[in-house]
Amino acid sequence: MIQAVIFDLDGTLVKTEQLKAISYAKAAAQLCPRDVSEAEVVEAFKDVVGLSRREVAAGLMKRFELEQAARDRMNEFGVKSPWQSFVQIRLRIYNEMLSDPQTIRDNRWEHALELLDEVNAQACQTGLATMSYCEQASRVLKILELEDAFNVVATRDDVENSKPDPEIYQLVLAELGVSAAQALVIEDSPAGVEAALNAGTDVVAVATPFTEARLRELERLPKNRLVDDPAELLGIVKGVFREHAQG
Repeated sequence: MIQAVIFDLDGTLVKTEQLKAISYAKAAAQLCPRDVSEAEVVEAFKDVVGLSRREVAAGLMKRFELEQAARDRMNEFGVKSPWQSFVQIRLRIYNEMLSDPQTIRDNRWEHALELLDEVNAQACQTGLATMSYCEQASRVLKILELEDAFNVVATRDDVENSKPDPEIYQLVLAELGVSAAQALVIEDSPAGVEAALNAGTDVVAVATPFTEARLRELERLPKNRLVDDPAELLGIVKGVFREHAQG
């Protein structure tokens, strides 16, 4: 029987993956304004969505040959690696986006928030497992008035390894005091789905424009656990609850 539902944040509860993609694209364009198209970077972000900040930055730098331009800015930011200077440029852009609460409110995934309300109404435990760092995750949760919506919140600051490593889900399971067999994870990214499966939980994946193609390629994800139409999320999750209740 399902005793806890664990949610991802970016791309699952709020469309911050879209905002992150735009921030990386603008940062890349700042580094190489003549050679990099923002649209190309946004498209490339689909291949790294859900990974850690370092992995995303490194992947985009390699793909668009940004390393030397980023290296030239290292002293400006007092960092030791090119990927870190790229991230610093990107963070200035992203934090400016997050400074406008209405931007976050306008990018809510209503279907997932409806599910969260339903789960809480049923007195089922809830957790949040996000690869966002604590400061940014807290800001988003506050704007969405979700500070008290979860029994446990874990962020990138709490773990050594990023998704698809199962560490963050194992941490949330331990804090909630439930086994993997008693938990359901709601995710949107291939890395997040892999992390949940690696932790041994059931998982429902909600496809977004950034993740749909790669989610369909995941052989480990049962087809009846992939949500194409957000309006179907609640019904599919209720079906998963029934499956577990029937053993």
